[in-house]
Amino acid sequence: MSAYGGIDLGGTKIQAVVVDESNAVLGSARLPTPTSGGPADVAEQMTWALGEAAAAAGLEPATLRGIGVGSPGVVEGGAVTSARNLPGWEGSFPLAATLKKALGPPVKLGNDVQVATIAEVELGAGRPFGSMLGVFWGTGVGGAVILNRKPWQGRGGAGEIGHMVVKVGGARCTCGRRGCIEAYAGRAAMEIRVRKLVEKGHRTDLLALMEKHGRTRLTSGIWARALERGDELAERMVERAIRALGAGVASAVNLLEVEAVIIGGGLGVRLGAPYAERIARAMVPHLFEDASPPHVEVAALGDLGGAIGASLLVSRGGTGGASKAQGRGSKPGAPGVRRASKPRASQS
Repeated sequence: MSAYGGIDLGGTKIQAVVVDESNAVLGSARLPTPTSGGPADVAEQMTWALGEAAAAAGLEPATLRGIGVGSPGVVEGGAVTSARNLPGWEGSFPLAATLKKALGPPVKLGNDVQVATIAEVELGAGRPFGSMLGVFWGTGVGGAVILNRKPWQGRGGAGEIGHMVVKVGGARCTCGRRGCIEAYAGRAAMEIRVRKLVEKGHRTDLLALMEKHGRTRLTSGIWARALERGDELAERMVERAIRALGAGVASAVNLLEVEAVIIGGGLGVRLGAPYAERIARAMVPHLFEDASPPHVEVAALGDLGGAIGASLLVSRGGTGGASKAQGRGSKPGAPGVRRASKPRASQS
């Protein structure tokens, strides 16, 4: 039996899987992303995560046919540059060579959101559609464009929907610009905003919940718990995020006229269909063709989608393409949202 590894490198978590030839998950593991240090520290944690996933599958990492990695930042061959949501990641770091030296098998890198979206095309919520946007709502807001069931990379950086400007001169984004979607909807930016408001006297359970559950950051799970409690500030922050997502995603749909929007990422998956429905409704006022909006789907592969997508880089030869569509999705008269299947990984 051939087995492959996949690692999804996120701003708050590192998810690793080992899969077989049919993409069935044989073992998985999840570790927190380091909050200090630099690329070498992140790579070491990735090595531990893949090792634990292999052990859960009853395998040694060295026996894998290959390991795929979905990484934020700019991926150039075997190196990653400008991964701003990761600690101390300045300049270019040879991530593929570092992991190969530690683990043994050949390593191939891809953009984190793109590989997760391709996994949805191949195996998940994107199977019925020929064109779609992947919108991954987590530490940042990542995006991927699928046209004719193949990723559109443009000159190399297409899909950065999180850095579409939705308000000229608006909130400062973690990228340094103003008014980006991510400045309103990225979990890192939302946390910065919450802490500033708390300093000004606003009340919230978010920080207390973070401490209670032993977290150092406001993870998706902490946001979900606060919303379940009816925390007013958490709800206001999420509503602000949804308004920005609605305007930005609708603008991208106006340009590309895709059939579907896949909502993934830590917050997207954890909050699920009810919040995807709110994003769909927030899109409508900004759609040029508001009578025929796209399908809005929750990523069906859940927390494991990014790691499974990364494994496709090596199990499918890294072509980056998706299999032929089984049938194009028709456009409904109103936004429709399908609920994701329950993730098999533990939630943050």
